[in-house]
Amino acid sequence: MGCHLPSLDGRPLLAEYDWGTAPEGLATRRQLRAQGLRPAGQAPIVLRCRKCRNYERVCTRPTFLYRIDRALPVRPMTLAKERALDRAMEARQRCPLCGRRYHACIPLRSLGSCLECHDGTPADPSTYLAPAADGHGLAA
Repeated sequence: MGCHLPSLDGRPLLAEYDWGTAPEGLATRRQLRAQGLRPAGQAPIVLRCRKCRNYERVCTRPTFLYRIDRALPVRPMTLAKERALDRAMEARQRCPLCGRRYHACIPLRSLGSCLECHDGTPADPSTYLAPAADGHGLAA
């Protein structure tokens, strides 16, 4: 185990392992999430990529691992959090000109609107959402 990450006083900032040498009991964020866990503020352990291991250089694409025994359960989704996530997605899915909300994100940076508003291409009614009939206003 050797540190190739920058440090302030010569000591490693994070523990680091080469590819294939990491001990058991470590997982990435996605692996923790699949188990219903979260890192819970613990410092990550760096797993250097194969390319950097072979050439003994500063790793430009590290993988961050977390100890499974220190991970905590994922916090439950609240209605307020779900509403905030839905509003963020709505900003990416709603056309600013016609007001329709599509199932997919529309190209706001390049076109500025949906295809129907941009160049007149008719939109299939199955590609956008009908206005919500219930009280909470969430798309899902």
